[in-house]
Amino acid sequence: MDSNEFFREITLRICGELEIEEGLRSCVEYLGQYMPADRVYLERYEQALGCMRLVGSADAVKGEEMDVLVPLPDEAKKKLGMVEEVWRAGQLPPVIVVNDSEQEAVTRSMLESLSLPPCAAMSLPLIIEGQVFGTLALLAEGKDRYTEEHARLYGLLKEPFLLAMSNTLKHREILHLKDLLADDNRYLHGELRRISGDEIIGTNFGLRATMQKVRQVAALDSPVLLTGETGVGKDVIANAIHYSSPRSDGPFISVNCGAIPDTLIDSELFGHDKGAFTGALTQKRGRFERADGGTIFLDEIGELPLAVQSRLLRVLQNREIERVGGSSTITLDIRIIAATNRNLFEMVANREFREDLWYRLNVFPIDIPPLRERPADIPELLHHFLRLKAKELKLPAVPSIAPGAMDMLGAYSWPGNVRELQNLVERELILFPEGPLTFEQIQHESAPAAAGESSVDEDTADLTLDAVTARHIRRVLEMTGGKIHGPGGAADLLGLNASTLRNRMNRLGITYGRKTRKGD
Repeated sequence: MDSNEFFREITLRICGELEIEEGLRSCVEYLGQYMPADRVYLERYEQALGCMRLVGSADAVKGEEMDVLVPLPDEAKKKLGMVEEVWRAGQLPPVIVVNDSEQEAVTRSMLESLSLPPCAAMSLPLIIEGQVFGTLALLAEGKDRYTEEHARLYGLLKEPFLLAMSNTLKHREILHLKDLLADDNRYLHGELRRISGDEIIGTNFGLRATMQKVRQVAALDSPVLLTGETGVGKDVIANAIHYSSPRSDGPFISVNCGAIPDTLIDSELFGHDKGAFTGALTQKRGRFERADGGTIFLDEIGELPLAVQSRLLRVLQNREIERVGGSSTITLDIRIIAATNRNLFEMVANREFREDLWYRLNVFPIDIPPLRERPADIPELLHHFLRLKAKELKLPAVPSIAPGAMDMLGAYSWPGNVRELQNLVERELILFPEGPLTFEQIQHESAPAAAGESSVDEDTADLTLDAVTARHIRRVLEMTGGKIHGPGGAADLLGLNASTLRNRMNRLGITYGRKTRKGD
């Protein structure tokens, strides 16, 4: 027998199959030409459990993937522990031959547990860096079936089967982690559905008409355009549409269009191929590709540059993209939900937004009313945020609300909408964790407007969108004491990226930072 040819053929058979059980079957079929070979087991001793773990088995007809723990009696565990220790020290032959299983404790115990008749056996240890990684056990029914030549040939299988054993265990670990990830994903989907879908506050009062539209459009694939002021919860409504739709088991990819630098927008949205530009060391899937089979939510759609709007139009029309630097067309199955706090119709008139894109997005518009127009929702929202934030802050109980506080909250204009209420609740709980919660800070923020001290005469004010936006930003800056970045800053209250807000302030001529100090 040519040892090299034998080694080559066995290696091709065990390493040429993706499934370990089919590789084992093919090897038994081949081994049977040169030695007795009724069945082979790939196994691993789990010392901490006192069990032998069967990873796979096969005869010449059929292979079987296994993950079975076979308990061993004390005699067999003691013997196996001693054998593995001597094996690691290199003081035993590379193959142990047992020609009478009745006389050897480990083989006898395994055969009895598997309900197999007495057999002759050859065990090949798969050792790496002094550790016994597993064992390949070949069985032949009867006694005195194996010779020294059989053992020599069988010993040639060590390296290919060590590789196969290692790959199998790693593959199973990956599958296990994949199952855990899928389970976590299902749980997170359920939590998102619970938070963003089933528990939308205001479905019976201020958001009744909005949720009616959500129910009408959720089952369809039509584009949806969500409009409303910053902080009204457009992302929550987008979640509700997705998780109420047939796509609920697919991905929900959210993109803040105003937070991505212009130079990275194409790569982020459409992905790029390796070598597409300096630094593109690997291929990258974009947000649209990741949303395949689900929904993509384009928040702050009005912030997209005109060049990107043109490419987005193609996605809406054909459901196709091309990665940056790529030449192949990728077909997508996606649903698009867009949102904006800007007047896109006016932006179209000013040539700041493509008219054809606006028509494509504006198939089913849903306007979300600001919090000041639905004061009936404030009590329920307040209690919801109190429970949520008290849990996040690890408070022992939800503090009580002082008398009169609810009336004061109901009379406030809420320029930051639901997000402002959420931030107010968190700030109050940090300041007064034991209660009662008075929300007196809201009086200072609303006092100028309540006393009629606004610097703008509403009857004579400039009512263009830019002028209204500038006044609103200045008011929020007054509320935050000029703070733009970070929690409680103007960008946080307005729901904008800090750099986006600064760019908008520059365009509107609103001074801040050093500019403000120079003018003082």
